[in-house]
Parts: sequence; C-alpha cells; structure tokens
Amino acid sequence: MTVTSKMNSVSRQSVLSRLGPGGLLYAANKIIAVASGKDEDRWRGKDEGALFKRWRRTPSSEPATAVPAPATPQSQPSELLKFLAINALELSAPASDALLKSRSSEWFQLSGHPGSLAPAGPGTVWKRRAAGDHPTHNPERDAYEALAACPYMRSAIPRYYRDLEYGGEHFIELQDLLHGFRDPHVMDIKMGTRTFLEDEVRNARARPDLYEKMVRLDPNAPTESEHAARAVTKLRYMQFREQQSSSAEQGFRIEAVKLPGQPPLTDLQKVKEPKQLAATIARFLGDEKHARRAITARLREIRDLFERSEFFRTHEIVGSSIFIIYDEERVGAWLIDFAKTRRVPEDIVVNHRAPWKQGNHEEGFLFGLDRLINIIETAGLSEKDSEPEVTR
Repeated sequence: MTVTSKMNSVSRQSVLSRLGPGGLLYAANKIIAVASGKDEDRWRGKDEGALFKRWRRTPSSEPATAVPAPATPQSQPSELLKFLAINALELSAPASDALLKSRSSEWFQLSGHPGSLAPAGPGTVWKRRAAGDHPTHNPERDAYEALAACPYMRSAIPRYYRDLEYGGEHFIELQDLLHGFRDPHVMDIKMGTRTFLEDEVRNARARPDLYEKMVRLDPNAPTESEHAARAVTKLRYMQFREQQSSSAEQGFRIEAVKLPGQPPLTDLQKVKEPKQLAATIARFLGDEKHARRAITARLREIRDLFERSEFFRTHEIVGSSIFIIYDEERVGAWLIDFAKTRRVPEDIVVNHRAPWKQGNHEEGFLFGLDRLINIIETAGLSEKDSEPEVTR
C-alpha cells in the first residue's frame, strides 16, 4: 500500500486513510468497548493469546489475582516513555502530515538512529526498513508475517498490521506496545551472545578504522601484533564489542530502563557482571513481587513457544530484543526486532544455546533467555543498593 496524499486540511476520508488498518482496528474496538462496556484492551481473540496479564497489588503473602479493566479512561504514556518504546523498536518512520501537526511533541531524534521517530496512529507505530536491505527483500517484514501466522508465536510479538510505502521509503506498521499503560516500568533487553550477522564478519581484512575505535574504547584491548599493525578485523572488533557488555558471557544485555518519574537509563554498556545485572533488574522490579512472578511466567511462556515454533528451528535470531513493561495493573513482555533474522542453510540445525563458531549460525538466544529468567527469579531486593555504572 502506498501513502502519497498530502493535504493541508484533514477531511474525514483522509483521516481514515492515514490511520491505516491498525489505527482503524483500534478505533473500532474502542467504539465497541464504549458501547458495550467491555474491556477494549484485549485486541486479540482467545486463539491468539492475551496481550498482557492484569494483576492487583496484594500483600506479599498472597498471590496476584486477575482483575477486570478499570472503567476510567487510561492516560497515554509520557514523552519519555514514548522515547523508550520507539528506541526499543528502533523506529525511524515519519508519521503522516496530519499526525505530524497534531503529535509533533512526540517526535524524537535518537542517537544511532538518524531521522525523525514518531507514532503512526492510535496504538500503532511505523518502522523503517533496515538500511542496506535489498529493495525486494525485507527480512523483518517477512519475519513478522511468518510469526503472525504461527499459532505459537503470534501472541509473543507486537501485532503486525501491514507493509507500506511513504515518501519513497518502505515501513512496517506495528502495535505500539506502550499504548494503554500508565507510567510503567520499562526494560529493553538485547538477546544473544552474538548480535552481528556472520556475513558482516566474513571479510578477514584488518582495518585501521576499527583499530582506532577499539583503542578509544579500551587502549589495552588490542594485542601486540594488532598494535604493531594498527588494524583489526571486523570479526575481532565485533567480538570485542560483545565482550564489553554482558552479551558474550550472559547471552543478553540491558539496553535501556525506564522507571516511573525518572529519566531513561540508555547507556548501560558497563552493566556486565552478574551482580550488576541482578542489581539493575532488582531496581527495575522494586518491591513488586507479584510483577516479578508475572514477568517470569511470561518469559517462560515465550521460551516454551519459541522452542515449539518451526520458524525458530530454521532461523537464526540475531539482534532481537525482549521488551518488558509493567504498571500497577498489568504486565507485558514481547519479542521484538527481526531485521537481522535469517533462514539458516538446510543442512544446519540450530538450538540457540550452543556456542557460536563461524558457519554454525548459533546466536545464543535461548542461552541468554535461560540466564535472564534465572536472574529475574533470584535478584534479591537487597541488590537494589548496588548501583550499576550508568549515565542518564
């Protein structure tokens, strides 16, 4: 579908066309919910799974219980929360002209993601095709379409609406995961021991520019021979970067955290050791033991669905993230980001836990998910006092 109309005045027809299927679906559900008094927050049918689980604050000795949706209207996420949600989805999609005028305060310029980022419509966002993708090949779109059709995985990902073109560029429209939450806790976690594609490191030529980058990060990192040559290979540099964070050893790294009433923490590269990870997660969970139980249950569910999915038996899942959200009433966790998802050769079997060697296509996704679940389950409240090295 191509979006080309540019109008100074917004007619009813143009508003409907700009909302797209995702926005129209949300609006229709909203109208039905208001008319019937039913909860509009569960967009999917029972066969597709709940978007999130609701829970009530209870004493620590009592289990969390599900509650119906509040009848009062829910406030929208703050600008900082929009910032974090869009950052987690790596969005860089321009919204339509009408939305630009009405929602300009929700646009953000993010380091590492050039271009304007914004919601695309009520409850939806646009994501630009990854740079470097062939015009006829969109791995992320293909992954979302395949997972949306998978009976196991469709409840574990943001809802996928469509592929579209706007201003000569291609985008996909996805569910805005923060829509409907009220000032929640948010965490974006990059999964895997390897977050680069094998194709990216096949060239064995040593590069001076990568040596300079390595030295700026750690002057002692290059070997004597690398210092002498003043150059390192792309593989050497990429593995060095993975070792700078918790990715290489733990199979995941915390990309960003947002706590209610505080600015986002977006530079967490030095949160590497298990004690630091546990302390960061303990701060994220606070005293909400029921949220901890619900998040753990949801991650175990995602792991089970992942292991049962034929898609993941035949694909390497590189650079994907788990996005966790909870507020006073609900908990949600989703698998996001598939720009580097690739089908493995037919003679290759991946289990997503084995160590990576060039050519085996293992990325350590499930290895990292196992570790993440264990840390969330065991991170003690006393560990909140151990401050990780971060900058705001």
